[in-house]
Amino acid sequence: MINIILFGKPGAGKGTQAEFLKNTYNLTHISTGDLFRNNIKNKSKLGLLAKSYIEKGDLVPDQITIDMLKNEVNKNHEIKGFIFDGFPRTISQAETFDSFLESINMSITATIFLDAKDSVLEDRLIKRGQLSGRTDDQDIDKIRNRFKEYNIKTFPLIKYYNSIGKLHSINGIGTIDEIRVRLSNLMNQIQ
Repeated sequence: MINIILFGKPGAGKGTQAEFLKNTYNLTHISTGDLFRNNIKNKSKLGLLAKSYIEKGDLVPDQITIDMLKNEVNKNHEIKGFIFDGFPRTISQAETFDSFLESINMSITATIFLDAKDSVLEDRLIKRGQLSGRTDDQDIDKIRNRFKEYNIKTFPLIKYYNSIGKLHSINGIGTIDEIRVRLSNLMNQIQ
């Protein structure tokens, strides 16, 4: 079983590359954003709980997110592997998630960091915002604030996963196809 964590700043191409990895390597893609939306839409107990935090403008507590992930992993245990996109975001989440995976005899195979300069990502996000209409991708101050939050909360995961020998950094600058070639080369090494 191959279990990949895909992370990088907003605009790094996680969604695009996760779709490629999913289709090419027959992996199940789990996005925390999709999990939240589906659980809220289906009015699950966890979804209603998450919604109560979101409606107040608060972050959904780690345990609710982890419980959603546990449910998703447990109902898909007969597959080739997972791509986890958008989780973990903090070292605390990573440690809790690692413990859960160990409890079901699974582990993370590799963590792939899509690395790109902020200036490149800002340009990508502005273009994406113009095409999609997403207001959070059209305001440079909001984009930079998201980068700041990422640097504080998520960037320490690089050191964490590197310390356990599971970090792989991919140059996230270039065309979608160029980045896919880099990912394919890495996947061939870790399979």
